[in-house]
Amino acid sequence: MSRPLHFHLCKIMLILFLFSFRYVSLLNDFVESEFFVIDGDSLLLKYLCKKRQYLPFFYLVECFLLDFTQKGAKYVIVFFKDVEQMYFSYPNFLFHRTALIQHLKCNTDIVIHTEFSNCFSPEWLIFLKESYPYFVIISDIGLTSLQEDYLHIFIAHTLSKKISVVLTSGQESDALTVYGYYVQNVYEHRLFFQQVNCNTSYLWILSRKNVCRTILLLKHLWPEGSDIRCIVCVLTCIVGLKMYSNMLENAKVPEETKEQLTKKFSQKKSESLTLEEAADLCRLQCLSVVFLLHLPLSQRARIRIINSCWTKQVLPFIIMQQHCDYFVLKQLNDESDWKLDLTHLPDLRDNSLLKNLSHYYEIEYCSGLHFELGKEIKCEYQYLWNTVTKLAASCDFGDAFPVRTTSQLFLEQKQMVFKESKEEIPSIGLIPVKSDLVEDYAGAVLADLPILSSNNPAVTSLIKQTEFDELRHWHSGKPLSDDYDRTKCSNDAKCKGPKERRGIQKLQSYYRLYGRSLEGNISKTIVTQVDVPLKSKAEIIAEENQKRLEAKEEKKEQEQWSALSVSIEREIKENFTYGINRLENFLKTCQSNSVKFTAEMAGLNVCLEVWKEHCRNQGKKSRDLSIAVQVMRRIHILLEKHKELLKKPHVQKLSRCLKYLGFENLACSLSSLIIESDNEKIAKYTTEMGAARFQLQYMGCYLFREERKDPDPRIQHFIPDTWQRELLDVVDNNESAVIVAPTSSGKTYASFYCMEKVLKESNEGVVVYVSPTKALVNQVMGTIYNRFTKTLPHGLVVGGTFTRDYRHDTLNCQILVTVPQCLEILLLSPHRQDWVKRIRYVIFDEVHCLGGEIGAEVWEHLLVMIRCPFLALSATISNPEHLTEWLQSVKRYWQLAESTIEESPGSSTTARKCTRKQKLQKTKKSYRVRLVLHGERYNDLEKYVCSLKDNDFIIDHYHPCAALTVSHIENYGLPLDIAFSPRESIQLYDMMAKVWEEWPRLQELDPEEFTSFKNKIVITKADAKNYEQELKKELINWITLGQREKVTKNVRTLTNLTSIFVLRFNIHSVERTAIDTFYNLMKKQRSERDPNTEKKIKSLTDKLRKTNKTLGKCLILMEIFHRIRSQRKSFLLRMLAQKGIGYHHASMSYKERQVVEMLFRMGYIRVVTATGSLALGINMPCKSVVFSEDSVYLDALNYRQMSGRAGRRGQDMIGSVFFYDIPLPKVEKLIKSNVPQLKGQFPLSISLVLRLMLLAAKADDKADARAKVLSVLKHSLLSFKQKQNTEMLKVYFIFSLQFLVKEGYLDQEGNPMGFTGLVTHLHYHEPSNFVLVSFLVKGLFHKLCQPVENGSTVFSEDVMEQLVLVLANLFGRRYLPACATKFRRTSCQSKVFLEDLPEEFAAAVHEYNCKIKKNFGCFLLTVAKLADMEQEYQLPLSRIDFTHKECDNSELTSHLMNSTKSIASVSPFTCLSGTIDQDLFDAENAVLHTIGVNVRNAPLCWLEKYDNQGRRMPLNAYALDFFKHGSLIALTTDNWLNEGDAYNLLKDFSLLIKAIGTSLGELCDDPNDNVVLAFQQLSKSYSAKLVNK
Repeated sequence: MSRPLHFHLCKIMLILFLFSFRYVSLLNDFVESEFFVIDGDSLLLKYLCKKRQYLPFFYLVECFLLDFTQKGAKYVIVFFKDVEQMYFSYPNFLFHRTALIQHLKCNTDIVIHTEFSNCFSPEWLIFLKESYPYFVIISDIGLTSLQEDYLHIFIAHTLSKKISVVLTSGQESDALTVYGYYVQNVYEHRLFFQQVNCNTSYLWILSRKNVCRTILLLKHLWPEGSDIRCIVCVLTCIVGLKMYSNMLENAKVPEETKEQLTKKFSQKKSESLTLEEAADLCRLQCLSVVFLLHLPLSQRARIRIINSCWTKQVLPFIIMQQHCDYFVLKQLNDESDWKLDLTHLPDLRDNSLLKNLSHYYEIEYCSGLHFELGKEIKCEYQYLWNTVTKLAASCDFGDAFPVRTTSQLFLEQKQMVFKESKEEIPSIGLIPVKSDLVEDYAGAVLADLPILSSNNPAVTSLIKQTEFDELRHWHSGKPLSDDYDRTKCSNDAKCKGPKERRGIQKLQSYYRLYGRSLEGNISKTIVTQVDVPLKSKAEIIAEENQKRLEAKEEKKEQEQWSALSVSIEREIKENFTYGINRLENFLKTCQSNSVKFTAEMAGLNVCLEVWKEHCRNQGKKSRDLSIAVQVMRRIHILLEKHKELLKKPHVQKLSRCLKYLGFENLACSLSSLIIESDNEKIAKYTTEMGAARFQLQYMGCYLFREERKDPDPRIQHFIPDTWQRELLDVVDNNESAVIVAPTSSGKTYASFYCMEKVLKESNEGVVVYVSPTKALVNQVMGTIYNRFTKTLPHGLVVGGTFTRDYRHDTLNCQILVTVPQCLEILLLSPHRQDWVKRIRYVIFDEVHCLGGEIGAEVWEHLLVMIRCPFLALSATISNPEHLTEWLQSVKRYWQLAESTIEESPGSSTTARKCTRKQKLQKTKKSYRVRLVLHGERYNDLEKYVCSLKDNDFIIDHYHPCAALTVSHIENYGLPLDIAFSPRESIQLYDMMAKVWEEWPRLQELDPEEFTSFKNKIVITKADAKNYEQELKKELINWITLGQREKVTKNVRTLTNLTSIFVLRFNIHSVERTAIDTFYNLMKKQRSERDPNTEKKIKSLTDKLRKTNKTLGKCLILMEIFHRIRSQRKSFLLRMLAQKGIGYHHASMSYKERQVVEMLFRMGYIRVVTATGSLALGINMPCKSVVFSEDSVYLDALNYRQMSGRAGRRGQDMIGSVFFYDIPLPKVEKLIKSNVPQLKGQFPLSISLVLRLMLLAAKADDKADARAKVLSVLKHSLLSFKQKQNTEMLKVYFIFSLQFLVKEGYLDQEGNPMGFTGLVTHLHYHEPSNFVLVSFLVKGLFHKLCQPVENGSTVFSEDVMEQLVLVLANLFGRRYLPACATKFRRTSCQSKVFLEDLPEEFAAAVHEYNCKIKKNFGCFLLTVAKLADMEQEYQLPLSRIDFTHKECDNSELTSHLMNSTKSIASVSPFTCLSGTIDQDLFDAENAVLHTIGVNVRNAPLCWLEKYDNQGRRMPLNAYALDFFKHGSLIALTTDNWLNEGDAYNLLKDFSLLIKAIGTSLGELCDDPNDNVVLAFQQLSKSYSAKLVNK
């Protein structure tokens, strides 16, 4: 493949892949079955540069790998053989690559693959197919254009194999996960690999020969082996000097290679080293290796930093030695019979040390500075050099001393030799903060840290600001708003105008309609308990009336059955399936048991007749067992549900039916009065299998569940299960609970019981329902309006909502439905605490969001701040015991804290102010947290794999065991939630019996002999579960018994066994799939339409026209579609809905989503294409779920959430999950993976610390506020039982306080000051909120916001664009990968890449960053003493230790140390590359890692961001581009955003502009201030463009 073709191919490839990249968490679902691949050469390119020293390179690589390892990731590293040839022009890279491979293989547990030739080798393709990695990490930039082309082809080839790619560029890490640019495998390109044709020169052949010969000599000399550093040094010196000698003499070199050698290495004689000078350099190298052996890392880190470079004369010889290093390591890898200590492979060289020795001997030694080497160093150096001279017998390279025999300079003298220190970091110490709260939380850490005195310049120069009052402006005294006040209020019950009242009525009417689509009409009037007698006369009369109605209804149903029975029986005989459906529909509507019994007996008789007729017609042919299933099902129902109505003739009838089916043992156990002479006659009607097998294999979905029959007086509409009654007991006892149960199992019912209980108690108590999304908020509100009606005093309502977009009746409702961020606003508001005390229960729905990427820390804050009981609901938590234990520890804290609060004087004063009504609300307190687990789904789920084969669409049943492997079972056991349907249990048994014919438990586990099944007429679901559990135990036992091969054969064989959601993860493909389904349906209808269809349609249309005119306004559909009349895609949605098709994704407006949800639940829509927007609790149960696209978001958690929608309780007998176009290895991983454990997120930010200090200082009830703040600080899930994390969080809290004090947001007593309000209102956008304040303080916005003319209040478009540019640089920071700059479209509406800030603003940001660097650097120096230096001197992954006794007997060692070098907070490994304390922010992983705080925690606002290769990563200009052209479509085509992300980003940006404008309007004394007016104009303009998108 030619170079131009390479170039164009890769360019096209990258343009395409940029459209599919997303910046995501790479480890959001890393559980035991997932693993990924790291391209070793990409890892090399990521961390190796010319300036980086040898050992620091290995340190950075190990930090990178350890970060993944500690976060639970599983990975392998691959080095392709052919790629090695690309480094022959870069021997330093070649040497590092070889050493890295051997180090990782020898000193770590990481799996390293070096057996693959290239990415097109058959072995690599087999590896990908069999293992199917989650993704491959690859670099998009190489050393040369050739290598870059290769990497691009590697990326394209990986994507073509349906495996996604993650770029090494732009990766970042936090406490819990790693983020990177993930490229989805969307495009399938078949590319061909062209190996690099590198002609191996005579030089390499010569090197190999010399190395092999020299190793044999050294093995003879050192038979016991030695340290790898000594061996490599000796071999490299010998081979290098010999080769150099030959090169100089040009001896024994073929003519054809002379020109090559001369061109590569020879220079003019005056410009090349002589052999003696080369020997001098080798002596220095030997001496430096001896220093490596004797100097601990603590001393090497203090060595002087030399800036000088090697001279031109030295470089050719050094390059030759680097080639020798490579060949030596390569050859030593094959020397398995020689004892080599490979521990210090990462420390073969120290270039800094070599330069120091060179400088000393050629400059300082010659000028008269003579220092002793020390006895040990001298002897060992002499031994090394003598070994070199012995092995080079034919050459005389001189003795060990003197070290330098020539005067040739090896180092350049033109530049400054030693590195100068930058500006010094301020004096070490913390500014004192006098706060009991701070002392209580972090006092133990502060006690070990130095504190600055009150007269220290750092303390006396603190910014003095006016104390912040959240209620009033500090100058004008006018009221200030908080985040609650700023949220748009609509349809509040306190509104009195007619327009507002109509709005309320419309909203309530819609909620009731929405609620009826969820549950039907089950409205209940709630009356406060204190107003109700035990039993009123009216209730007694109502009960009597109800009995009379039931009797009348029973008579009516008997008449109805008499009228229908003949036609139903006829239908069953003529069209069996249709007739059975009619019978089932009648039984569903029937309430009378006696009528049901009569219908079931009639159904049994006719089903038996149909079965007998079918058997007579089929003869010996295969029979339709679905008819026999209905016979057996009728028997089940009669025996289980109507046993009390069965008389002797009925029992005999049932027994005779069983005998006809061939289940004689069951017939005899039921009744012995069967005429024996009928046996031969009946035999031809049997199913020819045992009763147990028949029920399991064909009746699994009909097996009876164990349902309680005793009603619970607390529940009206159904009889709760045992585990549901436990939930009701939890609520009755005012306890808390973590509830983990499958989707659609009924766990949410406890929430509504809790609401009802609080509504009955009083008019004061509040229940808060926390939902993760606004869609769920609307769903719950609909349910509340449909369920509860209560007469309340004027101004109070049953339900209210609070989201970022709107609120209504938030503080005057009894049931508040909200999202986590909004509840946090109320809990942290100093002046909303009276309302908070009214909360009686908090319900957390989908609490597994606690482990999510965004906003997870808010869930933590809520769980630890609330004092009342709670219910935490989820279907997918793998470590609920750990979560419950953590929450119980929080409740124990509150039990102790509340006893302290009650005793505090401030609290008692508040208590005296309580009204009598509030006293009535007192209930028994409980601090217990229960764990309620229910693991069984009501309906079974069966999986199917779909594929295309020769244009045929094939659907294969996929047994869950097919996903398992022996190693997975050994390492992790069977997944907790892996379940079999009854027929899958039979399939597993049959396969086990086939694989191992001598199986000891073969007979015992035979379905007909199994204890739970034997002679049992009605096998229940519980019996089938017992059988499933026994088979699972036996499968594990086989491995214990050493039957690994049989287990492997068993699961491999199972792989080949033979209303709908279509789930995709791309918004465009979701809509496209729905539209394609519509057109395919239309096409099929036209092709199969009867010729007379058009006439029939016209006739029916004419007949219905008048009816439509009369009833149109009453139709529910009209009301529903009316909701979306003004939406952009209302016509498309309506058109699709008319054919029973819909789509659902996050980019749709909430009204559009609700319409689809309602129509689907009502049965008008039967097929929905959707993204993961249905994963979080949306109530849209269906019969089948189809996964039709792979994605980074299709992980174990989302798979369980979405597949859980299949199988509607009460509607479907079984749920089906289909996988289409999902690679089979991915399907296996989804099925066998456990969901990830909840570990918590990093819970603190500087803005949160400020909000906590504001609450503690300004709260109405300070004792309560203090307890809340300490609970947040002390009870992070991240730090639960993790002492190291606990200390890390305390350290970060201390830094946050220091930052806030120095920047003037807090005084030294912890009181909020100055611009605290503005910063806390923008807490979502740290650190940009702090930078915005610095702009305001400097008056930059006033300079920018100048009106078009004096006295005007209108600002030009240029001013608006500049304002958006500034805000986009601060708050719209969405980075693109560095490679995006190469492939921007030439013609597009958007500029795509955001321009830099205006000069003055950029200067202000630079000044802000400088202050932060100085303050954060000072802080790191202060807390550096908390580091564990024992760990700091070990490589982080391999744990190779570089601590040993310091060398104190060498004068030269002491001379080479730099006593003024500041390295208190810097990792000693990075010190070797010249990093000092002043370089903390310029070097990667420079900070001591055991402190627990990284430079990423500093609130820096980088003006420019660079990847590891030094390329600038541009910011996406989406916010500014949209303001200019107002086109959402342009953002999707030009700015590499999908429509949903673009809309949500723009909406957040619009809300941000509004929030800033509101804050500035309140903070500014003058309402006509130019800045205030400019932001108001911008807010209106931006919102208008977004509305009209």
